[in-house]
Amino acid sequence: MALNLEGKKKVVAEVAAVAAEAHSAIAAEYRGLVVGDITELRAKARESGVYLRVVKNTLARRAVEGTEFECMQEGFVGPLMLAFSLEDPGSAARLLKDFAKEHEALKVKMIALGGQIHDGSELARFASLPTKDQAISMLMSVMKAPVEKLTRTINEVPGKLVRTVAAIRDQKESAA
Repeated sequence: MALNLEGKKKVVAEVAAVAAEAHSAIAAEYRGLVVGDITELRAKARESGVYLRVVKNTLARRAVEGTEFECMQEGFVGPLMLAFSLEDPGSAARLLKDFAKEHEALKVKMIALGGQIHDGSELARFASLPTKDQAISMLMSVMKAPVEKLTRTINEVPGKLVRTVAAIRDQKESAA
């Protein structure tokens, strides 16, 4: 069903609002997928915090204008599906990577992160980005290491004194 001007404006506004909030975006060609496959992908996307939308290329170009995904405009050619990561930068990449394993018709064309565009062949690299919880965990372990090392160092001084006194005591007992 063709969209009228008001419908097109709503689609552009919706995608633009999502693009303004998203961490990363992926454009994938869906040619060859059946409706059931796309429905399955959409269900998985909702579960993983990914906004998935098939949008006409002209509307997509207008929607990403003024966002960090403006760099993708030139690549909007052919039947494309846009996936925006809303929770963490790698969630859309993980979703599409897992889905593409089972459905070879899905081809990732480009990935945008931080205002830079990357080729679709780098999907595995983006899929390996840590989730928010994993990133916080890694940061905390890095922040905790110096404190633990300082504690061990401070603890070593009285420990060494105790071992020295014990060695002197053992030496005197064996001499007596």
